[in-house]
Amino acid sequence: MSSNPLAADLDHILAHTSGLWDDLRGQRLFITGGTGFFGCWLLESFAWANERLGLGAEALVLTRNYEAFARKAPHLARRPDVRFHLGDVRDFAFPTGSFTRVIHAATETSGPLSDKHPEVLLDAVVTGTRRALDFSAQCGAKQFLLTSSGAVYGRQPATITHVAEDYSGGPDVSQKESVYGEGKRMSELLCAIFASQHGLEVKVARCFAFVGPYLPLDAHFAIGNFIRDAGAGGPIKVNGDGTAHRSYLYAADLAIWLWTILVQGASNRPYNVGSRRAVSIAELAEAVSRTLPGHAPVQIAQNPVPGQPAARYIPETARAEQELGLREWVSLEEAIRRTAQWHQKARS
Repeated sequence: MSSNPLAADLDHILAHTSGLWDDLRGQRLFITGGTGFFGCWLLESFAWANERLGLGAEALVLTRNYEAFARKAPHLARRPDVRFHLGDVRDFAFPTGSFTRVIHAATETSGPLSDKHPEVLLDAVVTGTRRALDFSAQCGAKQFLLTSSGAVYGRQPATITHVAEDYSGGPDVSQKESVYGEGKRMSELLCAIFASQHGLEVKVARCFAFVGPYLPLDAHFAIGNFIRDAGAGGPIKVNGDGTAHRSYLYAADLAIWLWTILVQGASNRPYNVGSRRAVSIAELAEAVSRTLPGHAPVQIAQNPVPGQPAARYIPETARAEQELGLREWVSLEEAIRRTAQWHQKARS
């Protein structure tokens, strides 16, 4: 039996991606953002498949702080098939050699940085994407995966329950809070330019909200905060009125979606990545309370405003389901349970 606490999840990923990995046999991948939440899942699943299927593949990971990653995931940091390249995504020195695929998962999130230094966030998103694309053209990569965001759609109208890829809305550029979404829009445009000018196959994953091991519990992610509160015995604190609607895809399913889009997705055709199951933030807090031991009480800070429509951030995923056979395999309740158990083991 494997000592990896994610073994069951990684077997789940392998079971739903088994037909993809031969395409990566003997290949070199370059990954930005490989030490973040998305990146850790990409590396975990890459290493798992590489070892079990004997792929003979190698991943080179861009990082600003190898030591910090080695403390977080020492079993990945010391693997011979996962190597590291020091640098910032905006100006990293190009590594030597050829790479068949580049996965650009590096980005600052749209939390505190967008509030305090939106110009820094915009530069990191756009300049980082341009640098990764320039490297892809230079190293001869045939495929490039951009982890974009559902933020490219701007505020989802209350009349639309699930936003699809052909929705033509966008962020309100008069508001600095739109910097992350607009940066991702510019990144997608850069991908389209490189696809046209360099023949690069660009795969775009518009990612929504997620939960799973490696998700920080002390950041600006409501579901992570709720799991943290429940683990401390409660109360589970909802800072707003709890009416906003979100959906959450489990991280192992996320990895399946990203690898499938990279290998099988159509070039320059974005795919929404996320769950279609909408829950209000209040319902999410109750689900965390109901699912985890102790049944911590829920506190909602504000009362809903009568007649005000609830904010929504929910993807329509029919394109990925129909074209690539993707779906949500792990339920929200099971995702909450697995995430809490992983963090508990990590602390012990």
